[in-house]
Amino acid sequence: MAEDADAARGALLYVEDDPRIAAMTVEVLSEAYRVDYATTGEAGLQLALNGRYDVMVVDRRLPGMDGVDFIRAVRTARITTPILMLTALGSVDDRVSGLDGGANDYLVKPFDFEELLARLRSLRRGFDADAGRRRLGEWTFTPASQALYDPSGYRIALTATETALLELLSASPEHVFSREEILRSVFREGETTSSVDTYVHYVRRKSTRDMIETVRARGYRAGNPS
Repeated sequence: MAEDADAARGALLYVEDDPRIAAMTVEVLSEAYRVDYATTGEAGLQLALNGRYDVMVVDRRLPGMDGVDFIRAVRTARITTPILMLTALGSVDDRVSGLDGGANDYLVKPFDFEELLARLRSLRRGFDADAGRRRLGEWTFTPASQALYDPSGYRIALTATETALLELLSASPEHVFSREEILRSVFREGETTSSVDTYVHYVRRKSTRDMIETVRARGYRAGNPS
């Protein structure tokens, strides 16, 4: 039950270079989310590319890769996770540049923590509604109902593990997931990487081999099945 409650909290990526602001914000966010924290855009991007998050909170002014560049890189990787940008820059042009870069919402510093949490809840509700159906080539995947629909509309039932596997891959379709990444995200402790290969085979057998693409010596990613 404790594991189920922890999973229900959702995973959040927080990128902020100010240690004072970050310490307070991580403490508040951790009451509602499992938080991964990075101090630079580059470090945050590696986490975003290699992990799976329900929402991201990103400061606009970061050393090196700034917040807008970070968001653009995430969107270029076809990661659709909702992103809230924090900014001390309150001008219209600054806010517009962030939204045009791919942010879903913004909050101007200093901000109220209750408003931050409310904005994040709103982003997640909107994203969940939009994410009810995912296109995989000419196929449709509906994670909530654990089903795939072929191009003719025929419904194929999936198990919980098959659904979790496809949900992980389809959330970041350009990312190549190693077997170890998939094992950590989808399977229970004690399973081995052979379980990953087994369930990839199960999904392909129920649908088409092109549903999941094998990238030699690297792992798997979502395919583009016809």
